[in-house]
Amino acid sequence: MAWEYSEKTVQLFMDAVHGKPGTHMGEIENPDGLGEHGSIVCGDALRFTFRVERHPTDPRLDRIVAARYLTFGCTSAIASSEALCAIIEEGRYTPIEALKITNEDIVKYLGGLPTQKIHCSVMGAEALEAAVFNWAQRRGVDLEKEGVRLSMKDENEGRIVCKCFSVSEPYLRRKIRELNLRSIPEITHALKAGGACQSCHHAPGGLQDLLDEIWGRAAGEPVSAAASPEPPAAGEPLSPYQLMKRIERAIEERVRPALQSDGGDLEIVDIKERLVYCRLKGACAGCAGSAMTLKMMVERVLKEEVDERIRVIAV
Repeated sequence: MAWEYSEKTVQLFMDAVHGKPGTHMGEIENPDGLGEHGSIVCGDALRFTFRVERHPTDPRLDRIVAARYLTFGCTSAIASSEALCAIIEEGRYTPIEALKITNEDIVKYLGGLPTQKIHCSVMGAEALEAAVFNWAQRRGVDLEKEGVRLSMKDENEGRIVCKCFSVSEPYLRRKIRELNLRSIPEITHALKAGGACQSCHHAPGGLQDLLDEIWGRAAGEPVSAAASPEPPAAGEPLSPYQLMKRIERAIEERVRPALQSDGGDLEIVDIKERLVYCRLKGACAGCAGSAMTLKMMVERVLKEEVDERIRVIAV
């Protein structure tokens, strides 16, 4: 599947991956602020750092003068990260002022994003918030006194609703309201939650329950139920057949949905003992980060779900 990206999105991506002067891919050594969002296992991850020009007497007046990112993800994830850094540097914001940057600002800077890629802009805004929180701790700034709501504390400790993408209930509640998300597909497009095994869609306390509680359910509207996937059996060593079925199941439930959400896919070519021969397809086939995808996403999932001795080999 080919995504319809704006010219600016494509240009920012190409400039970044080719290391064109003025781009922001990289990491600031000894940063004043550091934030991360996402997970490599989920298909997207962002590490965001910035440096400030320190105010001599009032740390609240520090100015961000440099911003960098390390992004594992698709074209839109890298372009969104570039846009975030450019917006911040061009605005010479204080860290607290930078918190006003939203994912909508990033999308606007890019000239739009496909609906299924909105989560990439959300990832950048969340990493920025984490980095500002880190800066405040380093500089002794009380963000609560500055009127900044510290949502991250509760969200990091809250109940996990989507286990595939490690998305917590407090985070979902906040983003559903902020982004006016009204359906499960809208949640998945914006946050990726529910995009893999889908068992959290209609489970008790799952995505539909949160939507019903926040927005209310229309009278008489039915609520469909979906059974949770059967957990993998534990215990004795697996036979070759059992190992193969576990590998296939892990790929079907956790790997392929994540790749498909970014226009890609995966084909198992062969399985020989603990060697899994795979071929990336779709948008992932020609991606510059395909080798990293196989190693850091596919192989890692199989090690966690099936056997830590598994190796994934590209075909």
